[in-house]
Amino acid sequence: MNKSEEIAARFNRFVMPTYSPSLTLARGKGTRVWDADGKVYLDFAAGISVVNVGHCHPRIVEAIQRQCAELMHVSNLYYTDNQAKLAERLSRLGLGGKCFFGNSGAEANEALIKLARLWGHDQGKYEIVTMTNSFHGRTLATAAATGQIKVQKGFEPMPEGFSYAEYNNLESVSMQVGEKTVGVLLEAVQGEGGVVPADDAFFKGVRALCDERGLLMLCDEVQCGMGRTGHWFGYQGYGVQPDACSLAKGLGSGFPIGAIVSNTKLADVFQPGRHASTFGGTPLACAAALATLDVIEEEGLVRRAGEKGAEFRAQLSAFVGKYAHVTEVRGSGLMIGLVLDQPVQGLVERLREMGLLTLATAGNVVRMLPPLNAKDNELDEAVEIIEEALEESQSAGDAAASGGDSVSN
Repeated sequence: MNKSEEIAARFNRFVMPTYSPSLTLARGKGTRVWDADGKVYLDFAAGISVVNVGHCHPRIVEAIQRQCAELMHVSNLYYTDNQAKLAERLSRLGLGGKCFFGNSGAEANEALIKLARLWGHDQGKYEIVTMTNSFHGRTLATAAATGQIKVQKGFEPMPEGFSYAEYNNLESVSMQVGEKTVGVLLEAVQGEGGVVPADDAFFKGVRALCDERGLLMLCDEVQCGMGRTGHWFGYQGYGVQPDACSLAKGLGSGFPIGAIVSNTKLADVFQPGRHASTFGGTPLACAAALATLDVIEEEGLVRRAGEKGAEFRAQLSAFVGKYAHVTEVRGSGLMIGLVLDQPVQGLVERLREMGLLTLATAGNVVRMLPPLNAKDNELDEAVEIIEEALEESQSAGDAAASGGDSVSN
């Protein structure tokens, strides 16, 4: 039994099986990770859009190490400098209001839902329209907000107060709005839903609809925020502003932190005792986030994500029509989906065997979320591996078809 197998055996004995791990990873640097037995992989999953500046970026490591020696946690009963600085920077990057800090995307979205309900409470409004094929988290409320039955199955009855509209269908959203509706919650790009960007007219239409009906527009930026789409926040690609958005994943480069950022209208809705998080916005978490913002800004990674993402998608688009079953390439910035007309799990597994880590989503989409500072040669390497895997798959399919014909004859 090798080292990877030993770790996996212990893991499977003592850790609840909420995931199905495929590798035992032990080390990371930049765009590469190594398993416990030394095999190296090009990581185009990036912790599911978490390590947006790469694994163990020296600026992030140094910031965490320095803060650990100064102050890690004192609770939010006291002011801390890092939290104030992070809130200011996020506010100035986006909506100009105030921030609330938690520990994860689910917690950020839970806070977003509570903020909207509290704002609408005196008007008797609490219902939120979300989208089919969305994903907002695994708590009961965020699972209820998620427009996917598979996330909710077995946990019924789900919390009330959510209805589901068809993504990229403004009329569907309008039809879901009722007297008790307080807001609309959506992603600029649906990640778990298959890397589906919002249509420009749809996204702008939701903002106009919210303005017309007196609703809040809420954006889940957990996966598509922090420069991923070629903008600091995905909504900025549409020229409109929501009333509040949620952040997590890439905000802390692997150190757990979540946040909501509001406009001025919602800045003081939460008051002492109305919402809280013991570990939300610790000096340590905020140090990691501040260093992450520094790296993204100083290395020009927002612009790079837009430019390199367009180039990468163009390279992958050459496979549409060239290889059987490849039907589309879609996404925004370095949030990319290679769409097939059949399940992609086998392809994702083969890419892993060949040294490239990707994600299967929506059944038939290979999702790629490379670090925003992935080098040109690393992006080219990924394209080469993908093409080799597709060529191999097509050759195997052709051979099988040929064999089948000979048997039938």
